[in-house]
Amino acid sequence: MEEIKLIVDSSSNLKSDSKSNLIVVPLTINLGNQTFLDNDQMDYSAFLDKIYENKEKSGTSCPNLQEWLDALAGSKKAIILTVTSGLSGTYSSAKQAVEIYQEENPDSEVLVLDSKSAGPELKLLVDKLIELIQNTSFASISESIKAYQANTHLLFSLESLHNLAVNGRISSAAARIAGMLHIRMIGEASAEGTLEPLGKARGSKKTVLELFKNMEKQNYSGGKVYIDHVDNLKDAKSLKEKITEKYPEAQIEIGICHGLCSFYAEKGGLMVGFEN
Repeated sequence: MEEIKLIVDSSSNLKSDSKSNLIVVPLTINLGNQTFLDNDQMDYSAFLDKIYENKEKSGTSCPNLQEWLDALAGSKKAIILTVTSGLSGTYSSAKQAVEIYQEENPDSEVLVLDSKSAGPELKLLVDKLIELIQNTSFASISESIKAYQANTHLLFSLESLHNLAVNGRISSAAARIAGMLHIRMIGEASAEGTLEPLGKARGSKKTVLELFKNMEKQNYSGGKVYIDHVDNLKDAKSLKEKITEKYPEAQIEIGICHGLCSFYAEKGGLMVGFEN
């Protein structure tokens, strides 16, 4: 079987894995005048501290063309999966890099996929792509992964709204009040690939319950689940327990958010990727 390289960006909360021929390309996070590369060497705890020290406008940058080209180097067939194009230029930069790569390597085949999501939903898509690479033709992968993607979802909860306030998305006063009242925002990745609010919950127990209720509203019935957290293992475990109470056979894995997802979800944040 011909080797197919699988390339994903760091919004996936994954690390490169030579056994799966998986390469993770880092995004960049800018906090004021400090720049952080979201790669395997990043100290996530130190990075979180820097987030709360920062009072200036901050943001993220997609991988540059050379980083994509370096990841593609030497491949005859490759699949690139990116964070949602609804929030980032990463999908666009990957497409541009592929055009350059295929000009220099006209016999190459590269499939570029927009996850319409972030974090643990990408983990589900990567798992499925690895399975498809082993069991189906390259030509049919695009159609098969899109059919699978129609049955995967992302939910999230935010405990801290610091970054939203620093970047002018909400008022500083609103962020402080939400923190004082232990109010958490609950949201989802829409079909269009934007992150949309679903509601609010007060405290850990209600947040976990609301996340689980929203999973079932989206037809969850015991499929695979990835729960990624930002310094919040307690709530991640509580959600896992809530799911297994009703679906004891469910395959559930808990992981941590890497740099990009930590930047957006912040301390206390949960991201839940699941299949129906």
